[in-house]
Amino acid sequence: MLDQRDLTDDELRERGELNRRADVVGRADLPQRSPEEYAGAVRTPDPGERQVLLAAREDTGRLVGTVELWLPLLDNLDKAWCELRVDPAARRRGVGRALADRVVELAAEADRTLVLAEAHLPADEREDHGHARFARACGFEVANVEVVRHLTLPVPDDRLQAWLESTGAEAGGYRVETFAGAVPDALVASLSVLLGQLSVDAPSGTIDFDEEVMTPERYAAQVETARAMGRTRLETVALAPDGEVAAQSTLLVPDGPDRTDVEQWGTFVHRGHRGRRLGLAVKAANLRAAQQAAPHARVVVTQNAEDNPWMVAINEQIGFRPVELTAEFARRLPPRR
Repeated sequence: MLDQRDLTDDELRERGELNRRADVVGRADLPQRSPEEYAGAVRTPDPGERQVLLAAREDTGRLVGTVELWLPLLDNLDKAWCELRVDPAARRRGVGRALADRVVELAAEADRTLVLAEAHLPADEREDHGHARFARACGFEVANVEVVRHLTLPVPDDRLQAWLESTGAEAGGYRVETFAGAVPDALVASLSVLLGQLSVDAPSGTIDFDEEVMTPERYAAQVETARAMGRTRLETVALAPDGEVAAQSTLLVPDGPDRTDVEQWGTFVHRGHRGRRLGLAVKAANLRAAQQAAPHARVVVTQNAEDNPWMVAINEQIGFRPVELTAEFARRLPPRR
């Protein structure tokens, strides 16, 4: 078990390279996080979570498996999240099973009764893919399935403008604004409330989530994480007449020309402001900002639950196309006595 602050730059790169090798199997034509992006994310942890890093090594010292484990500290205290990877050259040797067993042990020691993990699957192999079989063998069951979609860039500006005008957001008294990096201090509180509601209102299959406690410190850490990854966080918000954030959309655009993918981190409309097409308004405005900030970008990557027809409809209207699935697996643990 390792603390991320104890890892050298070389060790972080080693982990990032293994993760990339594992993720690219069967997905060579899809965007993958670079070792540098991985290191940046690990170096700037969320203060609302405890981050634990596990490693499996051969007797020679060669790294053959990694786990990133997150234990929430402010909400959802019954849960633990993990990402587990095994080097393709070291698979079918029990490495993954040993890491999975250790994750379960650590979760139980932290009084967690639900361990969550996810894996990318081809749409036609959701039951028979090796990742799905491995998860079941370790006692995990599918809890939720999301569809990963890609949007080819650029989107013509006149089309984005037409979508914005069709929403009537400004005519309805809302003001759509985009900020690079952090939003102004005056908006952090209401934006944080909105971001916290996402975990409850977004479809999550068989898992019930508590509302997330999004503090100003956690929000600032998210902005810093994007910067450390070599990306700029673009936050487009729809402001209600009273100045509160009524809707938001977050994109992470690459700062340099070596990356051409844009990450969608979320789009959400406040419960009291739905039915006004604000979701389309903030997504269209944020796409325009992303194309201006990173004209070399060629694809936006997003994902939504299969049973989220509202956001799926917006994405399909914009032109996102399905490319794969993300299955979330869950294993329930008995309470400690």
